[in-house]
Amino acid sequence: FQRCVGMDALNSLHSTTFEMDEKHGTKYHKRLLEFIKMVQHENLVIGGAMTDVKGDRSKGPTEQEDPDLFLHIVDRDDKGVYISGAKAHQTGCINSHWMIVMPAVRLTEKDKDYAIVGCIPVDAPGITYIYGRQSCDTRSMESGDMDQGNSQFSGQEAMVIFDRAFIPNELIFMDGEYEFASMLIERFTCYHRRSYVCKTGVGDVLIGAAASIADYNGIPNVSHIKDKLVEMTHLNESIYGTGIASSYQSHKMKSGVWQNDDMLANVCKHNVTRFPYQIGRFAQDIAGGLMVTLPSEAEFRSPETGPLLRKYLKAKKGVDVENKMRILRLIENMTMGRNAVGYLTESMHG
Repeated sequence: FQRCVGMDALNSLHSTTFEMDEKHGTKYHKRLLEFIKMVQHENLVIGGAMTDVKGDRSKGPTEQEDPDLFLHIVDRDDKGVYISGAKAHQTGCINSHWMIVMPAVRLTEKDKDYAIVGCIPVDAPGITYIYGRQSCDTRSMESGDMDQGNSQFSGQEAMVIFDRAFIPNELIFMDGEYEFASMLIERFTCYHRRSYVCKTGVGDVLIGAAASIADYNGIPNVSHIKDKLVEMTHLNESIYGTGIASSYQSHKMKSGVWQNDDMLANVCKHNVTRFPYQIGRFAQDIAGGLMVTLPSEAEFRSPETGPLLRKYLKAKKGVDVENKMRILRLIENMTMGRNAVGYLTESMHG
């Protein structure tokens, strides 16, 4: 889970640190390669902490009323630097081993203290996590697993607060080279917008769920149902196709890594901001209103109401009522419940 952000950060830093060293005579690239060797040897998950909380969006980092609204260096000694600030919307940060902190906006000379890139363990002193809340997340505390959506695997997000957290010199890959911040951001987002082909895997599950509920209800061959499933598949594969094309048309950088095509990466991302919402709309259309009015699992297990639900929620012959309920909960979970955070909103804002 959640390898993509760290992978995108390492790839974009590979080329950016190489070119920083070329211009300034620094040793960032060698440090990065040593860190990557350790990550690969120990099979670590890396979180990429880029998104600052930003405050007044019309102002840059040094123009903010509170300097901590963008992550920045607050102190340094001969061993490293101390950073303060916050990173928002950090998906998967709690189950990562390390975080790579990076700038989130184009920087100017007066923003040198904000031009910091470095690696820090997720459990380092000075880091606080404030866990995000999601739609329907209280269901996971209830008995049973039918109402939880994906009962064994789930995403999570948190706000990460840094209060004089320490980064040692050997794990610093940018320190004041403000003119390279935009290069790093552009290369990172190029990789990351291509990596949104992952949403098509989620889309496959949703298309399958929609096809299943249509089958349970006895209408898999109705023409408008088939048309909707075809359109869902067309939209899903359009996302996938642009992402794969972006990788196919990549080019080799000075450092030796390959950078994917930026135009196609942005087309992939543009598709991702729209098509999952359309796919979700079709899935809800096919599922019907029971998707959001379905009684809870507790009612289904009740000796009083359970037999009534089994009687009145019957589907076609041979279909277990519980299977029908689970598919409806799956569609709800992916299009408006906990997993909608990762499938819909992240598709828009990630």
